[in-house]
Amino acid sequence: MDTISIRSSSSSSNSMEKAKAANDDRGAWGGKMDFILTCIGYAVGLGNIWRFPYLCYKSGGGAFFIPYFLFLMLCGLPLFFMEVSYGQFSSLSPLAIWRICPLFKGVGIGMVMVSSIVCIYYNVIIAWTIYYLFMSFRATLPWSHCNNAWNSDTCIDTNERLAAELAGGNASVTLSVMANKSGTVQDAMYNMTVNATSVVAAVSNKSMSASEEFWERHVLQLSSGIDDMGSLRWQLVITLAVSWLCVFLCLFKGVKVLGKVMHFAAPFPYLVLLVLLIRGVTLPGAIDGISFYIIPRWEKLLEFQVWGDAALQIFYSVGMAWGGIITMASYNRFNNNVYRDAMIVPLINCGTSIFAGFVIFSILGFMAHEAGSTVDKIVTQGPGLTFVAYPEAVSKLPISPLWAVLFFLMLFVIGLDSQFGMFETMLSGLIDEFPNLLRNKKTIVTAVACFVEFLLGLPCICQGGIYVLQIMDWYCASFSLMLISFFECFAISWIYGLDRFFKDIALMIGYEPHSIWKFMWRFVTPVTIVFIWMFSVITLGPVTYGDYHYPSWAIVMGWSIGFISIIPIPAYAIYKIANTDGPLFQRIKFLLKPTPEWGPGQPEDRKRYLACRGIVDPETIETLTEKPSPIYKPSLPENESLTRSVV
Repeated sequence: MDTISIRSSSSSSNSMEKAKAANDDRGAWGGKMDFILTCIGYAVGLGNIWRFPYLCYKSGGGAFFIPYFLFLMLCGLPLFFMEVSYGQFSSLSPLAIWRICPLFKGVGIGMVMVSSIVCIYYNVIIAWTIYYLFMSFRATLPWSHCNNAWNSDTCIDTNERLAAELAGGNASVTLSVMANKSGTVQDAMYNMTVNATSVVAAVSNKSMSASEEFWERHVLQLSSGIDDMGSLRWQLVITLAVSWLCVFLCLFKGVKVLGKVMHFAAPFPYLVLLVLLIRGVTLPGAIDGISFYIIPRWEKLLEFQVWGDAALQIFYSVGMAWGGIITMASYNRFNNNVYRDAMIVPLINCGTSIFAGFVIFSILGFMAHEAGSTVDKIVTQGPGLTFVAYPEAVSKLPISPLWAVLFFLMLFVIGLDSQFGMFETMLSGLIDEFPNLLRNKKTIVTAVACFVEFLLGLPCICQGGIYVLQIMDWYCASFSLMLISFFECFAISWIYGLDRFFKDIALMIGYEPHSIWKFMWRFVTPVTIVFIWMFSVITLGPVTYGDYHYPSWAIVMGWSIGFISIIPIPAYAIYKIANTDGPLFQRIKFLLKPTPEWGPGQPEDRKRYLACRGIVDPETIETLTEKPSPIYKPSLPENESLTRSVV
C-alpha cells in the first residue's frame, strides 16, 4: 500500500475551507424544485410531440402502452436511478465522474460527444420553430393559402385540398384548381369533371398543400439532394443565432440561473398543451382522432416491431446515456432524496407523451374530417407533423394566428429545455476536466462553445441542410447510445460493485434501496439494453429523406458519425493501459479501481464517506481529501507514463 504523508493539523482547517470554496465555485441548484423541473424539461422534448403519438397509433393504439411501460420499468427507471445516484454522489460531470473506474472513462467521453453533436442540429430545429413563430404574427397565416411568391402551379390551399364532393363509387366530382400563377392572364380558376378516384390520384401525385410548399419551398428552399447544398438561408441564420443567444443567456451564469428559468420553462408547455387539448376536443372529428390513438389493437402485440419501437422510444425519451442526467444530478445537494426524484421524473415524462398524444390526435382527427379523409391518411411523424400537418390544421381554426403562436411558442420552450441539458453536459465536461483553467471563466467558455456550435450548425440551414441534419439525427443518437449505457451499467454493477454502490446511496439518503435494484442493474437492464441494441442495428436501414435516397458516401459519413461516440470507449482504455507501468494484468486491475479522488465533493460529506471505508484518523482523512495519491498524476503530460501500483 502506498504511504501517504500526514499534514499537520494546523493546516487542516485552511485546506478544508479551500476545498469547500472550490466545490462551491462549481455551482449548485438554488432550490429543491430546480433539479426536478430541469430534469422534466430535459426529458420532455420534441420526441414526445412528434414521435410518440405516431408510434402509438402505428403500434396498436392503447395496446402500445403495455410494452411502453414494461420497458420503462426494465430499462428506463433503473438507468435513470443509476445515473442520478452516482452523479449526485460525486458532484462531477460525465467526464470527471469516471474516477469511479478510470478504464471506462471513454464512456463519459462518448456521452459528451453525443450531446455535443446533437446540440448542433437540435438548435437548428429550434431555429425553424422561431421562424414559424415569427411568421405566425400575421392576420393571415402564410401557409394557409397559395397566393405567395414561393407557391407553385400545383399548390392547393386548405380550402381547395380534397374539396371534391364524393357522390358515390363512380360519381363525378368537381375540383377547382388554380391555373398557372406566373403572372399572366392564366390566373383564373377552371373546372374539371373527372372520376373521383382519378381526382384523388391527381391530387396525391401532382399537388402539394400550401403548408407543404411553405415548408419546402420557402422555409427550407429545398435543393435536389445532399450533393446540392445551395446557399445559406439568411433568415434561418438569424433565427439560429437567436436560439444560441437564448442558450447562452440561460447558462453563462451557471445552473442557479437555469434553475430559475426552468420554473417557467418546464410548466409552460403543459399549460399550452392543456389549452390546445381543450380546443382540440371541441373540433368536429376530434373523437375520431382520439379513437384512432387509444383504441387497443391487441393483435399488434404479436409483432416484434412493436416491442422494439417501445423500447427505443423509452430509451430516447427518458434520456439515458446522453450525460445530461448525470450533469444535472451533479449540482444536487449531497443529501437530496435521489431515490424519490428518480421515480418521479421518468413517470412524468412518459405521462407527458401520453397526454401530448391526446392533443395531437384530436387535431389530426379534425384535419381528417376537414379533408373528407381518414386519420390513417393524415398521421405522420417528425418534421412532417410539426412543420406541415399541424400548421395546416392550425390554419383552419378560428383566430388561427393565436393558436399558431401558442403552438410554436410551446415547441420553442420544449426544445430549449432539452438543449439546456445537452449543452450543460458539454460545458461541465470541459470545465470539470480543467477546473483550475476554466472554472473562473465560465462566461467565456460558454460564449466560445455557443459560437463554435453555431458555426457547425450553418451547413444544416443551407438549402440542402435538412439532408445533413437527417444524417446526423439518423445515425448519431441510435445504436451508439445503447452501447454507451451498456458499458456504463456494466462498470457500475460488475466492477465498482453494487454492494459498494448501495452504501454510497445510503450515505446520501439514509437507507439502502430495495435489493430488487441489484437484480435489475446486474441482469435485467443489461439484457434489455442488448435487446434494444440488436433491434436498433437490425432495423436501422440506410438513411432516407422522404423519397430521396442518399448516395453511398453520405451513408458512410452517417455511420462514421455514429461510431465517433463509441470509439473512445476502447481507445481510451488502450491509452490508459499503455501509459500505466507494471505487468499487464496488474495495470488493468488497478485501472478498474476508483482513484483516490473519487467520492463526495464537499469535505464534510467526504469525511463521512472515508469514515465508512474505515479511515477514521482525521489527518489521514484530510490528506486523502485534499491531496491526490502520488501514484496517480492526472496532470502529467500525455507522453509521460503513469506509474501506479495496485493497492
